[in-house]
Amino acid sequence: MSTPLENLSRRPFDVQAVRGDFPILARPLPNGAKLAYLDNGATAQKPQAVIDKLRAIYETCTANVHRGIHQLGDRVTVELEAAREKIRQFLNAAEAAEIVFTSGTTMSINLVAHAWGRKFLKPGDEILLNEMEHHANLVPWQQTAKATGAKMRFIPLTTDGRLDASHFDRLITSKTKLVAVTAMSNVLGTINPIRELALRAKQVGAVILVDGAQSVPHMPTDVRDPAIDFLAFSGHKLYGPTGIGVLYGRRELLEAMDPFLCGGNMINEVHLESSTWGELPAKFEAGTIPITEAIGLGAAIDYVQSIGFEAIHTQESRLLERALRLLPQQPGVTVYGPTAKHRGSIVSFTVEKVHPHDLADLLDQKGVAVRAGHHCTMPLHDWLDVPATARASFAFYNTEAEVDTLIDSIHFARHKFRLE
Repeated sequence: MSTPLENLSRRPFDVQAVRGDFPILARPLPNGAKLAYLDNGATAQKPQAVIDKLRAIYETCTANVHRGIHQLGDRVTVELEAAREKIRQFLNAAEAAEIVFTSGTTMSINLVAHAWGRKFLKPGDEILLNEMEHHANLVPWQQTAKATGAKMRFIPLTTDGRLDASHFDRLITSKTKLVAVTAMSNVLGTINPIRELALRAKQVGAVILVDGAQSVPHMPTDVRDPAIDFLAFSGHKLYGPTGIGVLYGRRELLEAMDPFLCGGNMINEVHLESSTWGELPAKFEAGTIPITEAIGLGAAIDYVQSIGFEAIHTQESRLLERALRLLPQQPGVTVYGPTAKHRGSIVSFTVEKVHPHDLADLLDQKGVAVRAGHHCTMPLHDWLDVPATARASFAFYNTEAEVDTLIDSIHFARHKFRLE
């Protein structure tokens, strides 16, 4: 069973004790290898507290929300709205109505692209992006630009994979209507200057959308300092369930937007030839949302807050610094991205003469789980001039010994390819 959260919040950070909260970390893999899970950028493992919460909802109060007046419906509605309030507090949003449940970061960004972008962008307007963006924060804007006649512009990158701030004055102008930017690159780990970009966007009357998929699990997020217009993130990267995400949007923007999906729950009145929309956030939550998953995300936030971002940052920084020190020392290894000062706990790399897919397969034989491929960032890999990379992404439950296992497994892979 899970450790009570009130006890977790009082104990000093002990990585071995924390690992005990994640049952999968103690399970051997099918080949008998001990798991070193270094693919947290794709999805994070789930603590027992989240697993228990999901099971409790299914066992005790499965029902639809905001519909029935029976006891189960009342209970699950209270649970859902309590989770929404936890997320509001977690992000420091002004009100719970600004928290919209979606299926994930991708859906959240598409919602904004369709419901805000296609309504308010026009020919001659500019959308400011950059080459490190995930496809989920690039392709929707490509389609929106085509539909509206808006123009896409891109902030160049420095040689170490950071946004080149020397181009901000040239690119952020009165024509800029949207700045869409990741807070933390899912490949390079680059932590972007959101505060400066938000302030500059406000100066020219532009809206800023932040992709927080990678940043929200690793650092505090305050949507009012600096003032963010839209923020998207996914529950499954925040130690919560899959299939649930969040869109934060400032009330005045959400109210001005048209619905993205239509159907039940998001309406006020429906007539044969016209309809009116429900109040926020129902306006953007058509149909039955992932109820249990949203409640599970609330439990995940409870868990993360019980650990604390200070402890999370300390542990992940230790892992990152070790990886950035050891990986470049290995023959044929190239690491991409900035120094530890400017990045989160993600390290992407290549091994000379070994395709990342082959490398990942050989690492898996040793129990090391990493991601291999273009990581949904083809333009960034074009900029890096490599077709793919291997990516190790760390969480606070990872250990320095697992970083060492990664290094040993790279030696194993090079030996298999007769490179040493």
